[in-house]
Amino acid sequence: MSFLIGIIGKPSAGKSTFLNAACLTNAKVSELPFTTIEPNKGVAYVKLKCVCKELNVNDNPKNSYCVFGNRYIPINVLDVAGLVPDAHKGKGLGNRFLNDLSKADILIHIVDISGSLDKNGKRIKIGENDPYEDILFLENEINLWFKQILEREDWNKFLKLFARENKKFVGELYKRLSGIKVKRHQIGLALKKSNLEDKNPSSWSDDDLLIFSKNLRELSKPILILANKIDKENGMENFVELKKKLDGEVIPCSALAEYFLRKYHQEKKIVYLPGSDNFNILGDQNLSQKELQMLNKMKEIILNPFKETGIQKALNFAVFNILNQICVYPISDINKYTDNNGNVLPDAFLVKKGALLKNFVRDKIHTDLADHFIFGIDARTKKRLGENYELRHNDVIKIVSAK
Repeated sequence: MSFLIGIIGKPSAGKSTFLNAACLTNAKVSELPFTTIEPNKGVAYVKLKCVCKELNVNDNPKNSYCVFGNRYIPINVLDVAGLVPDAHKGKGLGNRFLNDLSKADILIHIVDISGSLDKNGKRIKIGENDPYEDILFLENEINLWFKQILEREDWNKFLKLFARENKKFVGELYKRLSGIKVKRHQIGLALKKSNLEDKNPSSWSDDDLLIFSKNLRELSKPILILANKIDKENGMENFVELKKKLDGEVIPCSALAEYFLRKYHQEKKIVYLPGSDNFNILGDQNLSQKELQMLNKMKEIILNPFKETGIQKALNFAVFNILNQICVYPISDINKYTDNNGNVLPDAFLVKKGALLKNFVRDKIHTDLADHFIFGIDARTKKRLGENYELRHNDVIKIVSAK
């Protein structure tokens, strides 16, 4: 698992419930702000159609799992404490919580779409808070955090050193930002987007720096909006209004519904697959009348209209649509689709769209295998593939090496 999803939002918006639902963890949940202090970690799964059905084999995965032809691939998730206005200045221990996000590749913002919490996470009358304002303040806090990291200590001295060396400036800026997982090419793109590509760094204004920080944050830590508590009063109405104000994707969600469905599946009371629009009850005697009513209500107001609870859609959208990942299956036997131990389609790896075959071998399988790489073989067509072959989604490939 090479990337990390950070879960953000104001206190009590449902971040820990999201983590518990996605990962079946036991993070403490409460309506009191700052119930979460230390970051909670978990392993969630993205879901895609496995190639086992297409290839007509019964697979036995090792680094993932497959249920009814659905391959679930693990990803790392981190839930940090709630962020409040002026978090970048340390309010609510904000600096500490923001620094917990330094290794995240993407952020999922859990928004209380019912509008029943103020900016500090305290309960108010439903509808009194505008969820759109939550999005604006939190994204601003993340952008200002980026700016603060850039400005730390000797920023002005740092700028003057590169008054006439813009190319070297990008390299040194990359080193300066190494702690927050920013890529070199993202710095170049942010400079271009900010119209600072040809501007002397020593002449940057404070506004220039803020614009650059915002653009760099958007490139290196994009934010996906999750409209949680969609089933609450005012939830759907606020969701429709929010969609009008935002250009990007907004996913309706009930993290609490997903959590109950997964727990009941774990307790063998129902059969439920994450990302499904239905579930099967395993005997009414396992459930109380109240539980049956709750499950029927979930089906009626969440699963039927939205086709799922939103948790799986958010994870999939973050990984496949925003991070542009694809899935690749390396094997050893191109006829049986097995590894050297006879396991069928044992591994499913997520890689960046556009990745080259030899780089994939080095990054995901073994550097020694990459050093002795000869060619790959497409298991479907049996064609040879060179080291610069651009991987495609659901490729099944054998690696041939000299060792």
